[in-house]
Amino acid sequence: MNSSLVSINLLLYKPGIYLKPCLNSILNQSYKNFELLMIDNNSGDETIQEIKKIMAQAQSTGLTSETWRLIENKQNLGFAAGHNLGIKESRGELVFLLNQDIILEKDFLKNTVEILSGDEKIGAVQGKLLRLKVEKENLSKTDVIDNAGLLILKNRRIIARGQGQQDRGQFEIAEEIFGVDGAAPIYRRDALESIKICLGEKCEYLDEDFFMYKEDIDLDWRLQLQGWKAYYAPKAIAWHARTSGNSAVTSYFAIIKERLKIGKLPKYFSFKNQRLMQIKNEQSLVLFKHSLWFFPKEIASWVYIVFTETFTLKAVKDLFFQAPRAWQKRKIIMARKKVSAKEMKKWFK
Repeated sequence: MNSSLVSINLLLYKPGIYLKPCLNSILNQSYKNFELLMIDNNSGDETIQEIKKIMAQAQSTGLTSETWRLIENKQNLGFAAGHNLGIKESRGELVFLLNQDIILEKDFLKNTVEILSGDEKIGAVQGKLLRLKVEKENLSKTDVIDNAGLLILKNRRIIARGQGQQDRGQFEIAEEIFGVDGAAPIYRRDALESIKICLGEKCEYLDEDFFMYKEDIDLDWRLQLQGWKAYYAPKAIAWHARTSGNSAVTSYFAIIKERLKIGKLPKYFSFKNQRLMQIKNEQSLVLFKHSLWFFPKEIASWVYIVFTETFTLKAVKDLFFQAPRAWQKRKIIMARKKVSAKEMKKWFK
């Protein structure tokens, strides 16, 4: 595994100032056994030309055209379908799904591959993501934690460990976590194949009904149900330019305050996809035991959007439209799950 081919799937949509530093951080990795697939979701700007320019310069330093490919989509497929295309087109035993607004430390790949080499039941690894500060055309690295792994609460809220905290070494232990964040996760291909869902001739790793938002958590949940481990690798460091709010807050007042910072589109997808995810993955016994936490939060969420976010109500219509397909997917997930409700209960904090 220490010499495994890593497929880096970089999904792009109007990356702007992020493109060059992101690509340079990939090309400068100390772990060299990788292929790079750049999937452009119809950016419609100068992205394609800029990629070709950067990669032409990289080839002059020894990188061959056999190690990278550019896939130009004719439309914006979204996060889920864009990455699914990359997974299907890639060849590596390990698959690294990468956001465009990430800068990797040079040993990121090396340190994540080492974690995967230590246990064949580890299906996904997440590094320590720190905040990338964006000021006009300038990017600067900070020591503020963006994400040290995902937690799922009894009320079904998902939070990122340490988000917004100064990095003082409080997350320096390599350990098992509930799930990995979608900004820079690396997966074992065998794990992805085991949770792939096929309806008819269409097969998906990430759920394309989600389009974007929460699809990474849905994948995390399915991996847990299949008995795969998710791991946090503190030595694998990267910087991420987060554009949404602080998910680590827990009080209702703080949650509302953070929600006000988020745009309409993320609110729409987050509300709809959270419920699609639960339709697919919930185990009734676990949900029943957490009903005192879950139902007050769920009722509050519905009341909040009805009275303060009427634009989010469109998500309700689309939720009911997509729910039957989510139930079909649930049947597949539950038919092949390997982990009992009792075992899953430990992940809900």
